[in-house]
Amino acid sequence: MSQIVLLFSGQGAQKTGMGKDFFDASQTARDMAAKADETLGFPISTIMFEGPDEELTKTSRCQPALYLHGLMALALLRERLPNLTPVAAAGLSLGEFTAHAAAGTFSFEEGLRIVGKRGAFMEEACNATEGSMAALIGGEEDQVEALAKATDVDIANLNAPGQIVLSGTVEGIDAAVARAKEFGIRRAIKLNVAGAYHSRLMQSAQDKLAAELAALPLAKPAIPVICNYAATAVSEEAEIRSMLEKQVTGSVRWTASIQALIAMGHRQFIELGPGKVIAGLVSKIDKDAVVHSVEDLAGLDAAADALK
Repeated sequence: MSQIVLLFSGQGAQKTGMGKDFFDASQTARDMAAKADETLGFPISTIMFEGPDEELTKTSRCQPALYLHGLMALALLRERLPNLTPVAAAGLSLGEFTAHAAAGTFSFEEGLRIVGKRGAFMEEACNATEGSMAALIGGEEDQVEALAKATDVDIANLNAPGQIVLSGTVEGIDAAVARAKEFGIRRAIKLNVAGAYHSRLMQSAQDKLAAELAALPLAKPAIPVICNYAATAVSEEAEIRSMLEKQVTGSVRWTASIQALIAMGHRQFIELGPGKVIAGLVSKIDKDAVVHSVEDLAGLDAAADALK
């Protein structure tokens, strides 16, 4: 089995029906869904499978849903490939928590509890502030930095070359969209989001999460986990807590994270989550990278066959 890196989806990838075929086909998935419902104290599996969309897209719901889906997909993949031994893991924003659970930093339930709280804290911060986000297509990092500074907003995501997301006040984001061309950026698209994720408007959520992380028992990850904030592998307890905390208001450095994995010699990836968002980003970062996307049973079987 070649060296495989696990990649986990972030908020925005969720869709109604996610994980339903895993649940129908597998006792393991059914057990995980039941454990998740019990741990969270609400029926996250029903919301995943049946929606409605407006309930699933709530920050407090989609974050635990994506965590559960990613780990269900991994559990079923391990059943098909008992010799699967991943060499590293990473996740987009929320997915960094799923990556840590996969690496054994904390248990499935402990991770789910903290993710449930993270989602609730971020939803509260969205409701308490007037924030927005915008995707910038065809801009260099220094051009985007100049625009962010000029309009007093933050860089939320460095997703792939020429694909960067800004986050901040509605006023600031509107100004950034209006002025993007002045800074040499080809297109700016305002996003339909509940708030300003990965910006200073999330400070209250970060502070509350920091208190929860301080009480969370952590083990040394069994494999390197690349953190979003510094785009480096983290293994020490204090560093893991700090990176998980700082990414709430800090930039998700996804391009640099994938480049760090490639520099370690890894070009084979498994994307665990709905849609193929990560596969698209990775192909923009390195056209020679291979990504097997596992979002449903068909993807699971195709990935298992390819990796046998």
